[in-house]
Amino acid sequence: MTRFWIAVASADHVRTGLTGGFMQVCHGKASPLARLHPGDGVAYYSPTASFAGKERLRAFTAIGRLTEGAPYQLDMGNGFRPFRRNVDWMPATEAWIVPLRAHLAFAAGKANWGAPFRYGLFAISRPDFDLIRTAMNATDSQAMQTTDYRRSA
Repeated sequence: MTRFWIAVASADHVRTGLTGGFMQVCHGKASPLARLHPGDGVAYYSPTASFAGKERLRAFTAIGRLTEGAPYQLDMGNGFRPFRRNVDWMPATEAWIVPLRAHLAFAAGKANWGAPFRYGLFAISRPDFDLIRTAMNATDSQAMQTTDYRRSA
């Protein structure tokens, strides 16, 4: 069953994942990544341009599909051993969230529309994922399954 997710990270961290073909969430924790499965769709939202930076971005910065394989750990030195999942990233452009907010089920009509982003990873509906993918001019080389699965994170 295909599920759809939004992950949250600064744009500079997302670019590292795009280059390496992976995703990482919640400062490298394994448990959030364990909820994802091969074939799931994931879109990254970047509130800022850089980690710990003050320059707001508020844009979707990457979109793709999880590939086969479980979360794996990587030693990055200095005791930092984050968990990652491999992703087949789609060619896409950044999309500012402001014009999309009124059309996204998780944000439409909500004064505190950004609250779900605090979790770092949360499930969204297929229509929300499709709207984000369209706004990013992303093309998926494989048709996503039509199953929509949504649950709270």
